[in-house]
Amino acid sequence: MSNTLAIIRGLLITIAIVADVILTGSTNIIFLAKKFTDMTEWLAFWR
Repeated sequence: MSNTLAIIRGLLITIAIVADVILTGSTNIIFLAKKFTDMTEWLAFWR
């Protein structure tokens, strides 16, 4: 991945997080974080 693509990807992720915080009060981030921890626990079980 080139530096330009990495910067663009980072900016898009930052914009998405800021938009979520402004529009929904970060409920989507919290939901995704909970689902991510559930997934990692599930994967650790199968390891």
